Amino acid sequence: MSNFWSIWISVLTIIVIAGCAFILYKMSKNNTGIDEGESMGHSFDGIEELNNPLPKWWSYMFYITIVFGIVYLVMYPGLGNYKGLFGWTSSNQSVRSIEESKAAVEAAKAENRLSQYDREVAHAEEQYGPIFDAYLATPLEELVKNEEALKVGGRLFLQNCAQCHGSDARGSKGFPNLTDGAWLYGGELADIKTTLMNGRNGMMPPKGGLPIEDSELEGLAEYVVKLSGGEHDAALAAQGQGSFMKGCFACHGMDGTGNKFMGAPNLTDDAWVYGGSRGAIIESIQYGRSGVMPAWKDILGEEKVHVITAYVYSLSNK
Repeated sequence: MSNFWSIWISVLTIIVIAGCAFILYKMSKNNTGIDEGESMGHSFDGIEELNNPLPKWWSYMFYITIVFGIVYLVMYPGLGNYKGLFGWTSSNQSVRSIEESKAAVEAAKAENRLSQYDREVAHAEEQYGPIFDAYLATPLEELVKNEEALKVGGRLFLQNCAQCHGSDARGSKGFPNLTDGAWLYGGELADIKTTLMNGRNGMMPPKGGLPIEDSELEGLAEYVVKLSGGEHDAALAAQGQGSFMKGCFACHGMDGTGNKFMGAPNLTDDAWVYGGSRGAIIESIQYGRSGVMPAWKDILGEEKVHVITAYVYSLSNK
């Protein structure tokens, strides 16, 4: 992290610890002028308040936790970029690719300096590596028929993909439904794997970057509703078609069926990433949309992406 945030976190942490110690010290002093165990001079509902300080054992335990916290922050990481006297870290490497990570683990293993994280990675690689290697060697057309592989792919999906696409893979606003067979960049096995491996950057500029006036938005949305087979105002849709022909067809096609090479959605089906109401369509046209799908090749490696590909394909191809 940057030096600013490192200092910010460190200062706040120290202030909180010191503040707790100060408050505890002040509260342990009798500043009331009334002896311990004597009445504070007021009562309510027959209950009289006495001057009873915190129990000693409670105060001592609190002091112990403060001391423990200070010792821990001196010995181990916790104050911004400070690594602690022991220089302990959960990982011996800060690398970007899975291949570099494996190489770093092997090097650390050879030098007998594996961290806890590295040991877990090495153990998992020894145990599951051959399984994923076998899956990678299996053509996707065959892998989609392997029930065990699909179960593994399902678990990987839940761990890495469900945050955006949902545990049921039906997506939400801004995140595609992976079960309906409507694909922005193609739904063949090779297309899905390419999407997972390299990620996608989808962008529709406001009004498609075209000279479309605000007064045309309602008609254009009505034409899009017509394309998707919804009930529509024929006269208004006809006006919108003229706006569509100003250049929307360059991405979405003359017939509105989209273009998988550009990630331009098919407007003739009922699959909507950002909503299919007239209001949502107008919002998409007027302000544009921008969506990013991260690349997973450096995060999971091709072996796991291969298995997830089979699983995702199976969701809409039973």
